[in-house]
Amino acid sequence: MSNVGTKILVIGLLLFGLVGIVGYEVVTNEYIRSLPIKSASLPIKYVRTEGVFQYLAKDEVKVVLEPLVLTGFFDADMQAIHLAVSTLPWVDSVTVKRIWPDAIDIKVHEKKPYARWGKDSLITGQGAIFTPKNIEGFQKLTVVTGPELQQVKVLEIMKGIKTALADQSMELAEFSVNNRGAWKIKLATGLEILLGRNEQLKKLQRFLKTLTVLKKEQVEQIAIVDLRYPNGYAVSWKPGVAEIDWHAMQPTPQ
Repeated sequence: MSNVGTKILVIGLLLFGLVGIVGYEVVTNEYIRSLPIKSASLPIKYVRTEGVFQYLAKDEVKVVLEPLVLTGFFDADMQAIHLAVSTLPWVDSVTVKRIWPDAIDIKVHEKKPYARWGKDSLITGQGAIFTPKNIEGFQKLTVVTGPELQQVKVLEIMKGIKTALADQSMELAEFSVNNRGAWKIKLATGLEILLGRNEQLKKLQRFLKTLTVLKKEQVEQIAIVDLRYPNGYAVSWKPGVAEIDWHAMQPTPQ
């Protein structure tokens, strides 16, 4: 065979090989493209929800999930499922996974309420505010109120005050900071403590030190303590309670 004939044969074989390769790639690409379409018909048979639920009802999760899982295994929108479960008030965090060939696993961590926030909401120890449908079961929690977007700072202040009062065998019932920055405390006994806008912690510590001269029952008879004075405080007594003679309580000079 001549050199020319050999070259023509080689070129022909190369062209045939290229056609074969291109054809295989086309067929392969068509097969890959058609795979999701065929697999979309695979139904979701199981939706598993895992978590330790104290307040979150599984029926609540089921309601938001149902319209999102009535589809094929590959068509289910994981992001939409994640968002739907995350928006439930009691959900702190959630992870969503596809489990071949017919299941979706959802792991949920529930929020833990630390205190009440305002009238209708709860707040976690990390400062996340949430509003469940019903908070009647949380009436014993401390009520905290503060300016919008400052809940983390307000909560940390409340924790410190709660500890300081507990050291004096006092139970904090309410703590509020108004929009002008003035603090107010209410104890479980009903005693209200007005702290104003300046040096609030210093004033509170000064007041707590003076309690050593009073008996427990006397402290419980106080209605309001106004600490908004630079060098002292004013006391209002509950109705029907005789005022203490502070001068008589002064130590007798030797």
